Amino acid sequence: MSNRYKSLLVLLLSVIFLAACTSNAADNQSEEKKHVNLLFNFAASSLDPNVDSSYLPLRAGITETLVRLNDTKLAIEPWLAESWDSKDAQLWTIELRDGVTFHNGKPMDGAAVKASLERAIKDSRAVKNALRIETIQANANTLTIKTAVPFPEFPSELVHPNTSIIDVTETDFINKPIGTGPFAVSAFTPGTAVDLIRYDGYWSGPAKLDSARFSFNEDANARSLALQSGVADIVFRPEVETLANLEAVQGVTIDSTSTFRVHQLIMNMGRKPLQDVNVRKAVDVLIDRKAIVETILKGHAEVAAGPFPSSFSFAPDYPEKKSGLEAARAYLKEAGYTEANGVMQKNGEPLTLKLLTYSARADLPLIAQVFQSDAGKLGIDVEIQLIEKPEEYMTANGDWDLATYSYLTAPRGDAGYFLNATFHPKGALNFSGTDDDKLTSLIDELNVAVGQEERSVIAKQIAIYVDEQAYNSFVLYPNTLVAYKSDKVINWTTSRSEYYMLTNELDVKK
Repeated sequence: MSNRYKSLLVLLLSVIFLAACTSNAADNQSEEKKHVNLLFNFAASSLDPNVDSSYLPLRAGITETLVRLNDTKLAIEPWLAESWDSKDAQLWTIELRDGVTFHNGKPMDGAAVKASLERAIKDSRAVKNALRIETIQANANTLTIKTAVPFPEFPSELVHPNTSIIDVTETDFINKPIGTGPFAVSAFTPGTAVDLIRYDGYWSGPAKLDSARFSFNEDANARSLALQSGVADIVFRPEVETLANLEAVQGVTIDSTSTFRVHQLIMNMGRKPLQDVNVRKAVDVLIDRKAIVETILKGHAEVAAGPFPSSFSFAPDYPEKKSGLEAARAYLKEAGYTEANGVMQKNGEPLTLKLLTYSARADLPLIAQVFQSDAGKLGIDVEIQLIEKPEEYMTANGDWDLATYSYLTAPRGDAGYFLNATFHPKGALNFSGTDDDKLTSLIDELNVAVGQEERSVIAKQIAIYVDEQAYNSFVLYPNTLVAYKSDKVINWTTSRSEYYMLTNELDVKK
């Protein structure tokens, strides 16, 4: 064989080889699935959307509510419901969206939504107290709902994740709720992750992702490392101390977004020392809010004066307050306490406080430690107890004085839910046991007020009264921190309400 033919043969074989490689690469790319792994800071042991306090089913795109919050406009807007109307704020007509199906293909009609809401009311005290529904009637895609009392803000309560609509005929609520969202449950490992697959029949258009994983790790540093190592694509609340390292990683973006959340110190009104308003005020002024924002949150927060950030119309202007050790000492003196041999005491009994905290929000145990140190300077012994599930512990036990807690105070753009849940005697989140006739009367007045201007006036009065009585201490408004691979992930939006995460628009680059 001549050299010329040898060269032609080599060239031909090279072309065939390259063509085969190109074909194999194309086949591999066509088989490659679009997938993301979001790592969250709270572990979930259940996917039951009507009772789960982590709101995972809504956040993971499994379920949806009748009404949703527009994070930008701070206004409610239609979702599974197309419209709602009432002439007397007590009898409501809700028109449901046509063409919506559950993950099993069944239609989401009036009867299905009625059954879902009735199940939520039956199984969730929080939903029952929030919605105050007396009767529900269904006719095709129309719901007629009567509330127990006139309730102008009823539609805004339908934003709550625990009002998610599911097919209640499919009863494995814990492991596989059947919702209407862009993703259906593929597998669930309690405490570890939920695996999701795209629901092709989604009413707003199939998700751009083929699948997703919503996984959990309550260790903030571990979440940061997971992003750096490539295990996770999106990390919710990475460790603040690691932000500089994450920012240095090529292709990583960090969002620091103001939210509606407040870190607070709950005071147990069932404990005798805290029944004295002067002791509660002493606790409140001991908190060095500015130092906590600067040192623990590294500036990714705003000092709190009350439950609502100043951007809301119902956040009042609070009077100037003294703070620090001397101010706290003065309040304790008013309460009859004296400091002897380095111990704050009254009638020979030392002032000791049991403070609960939990690690799923990494900054809360640090806030507890700062308070413990400052209280020690006044001779107050603070015992810190780490718990796993704060809502369950505080509801079931009365052996604590204070608790660090983080809560979304106005995720519906209105003050009503937080004030009812936290300070009304029937409130599902009234862990402090607050039962004040004047406060209850003001909240009841708010509940029947129509129009944001009138509601804001009453809400301000309530917030001022809560401040005067030192019912809970509001420490700071933390930013929502999210780190993600922006060189891979497309269309990620950091939700101010922290409700809407895995959407049908979320995508990845090929």
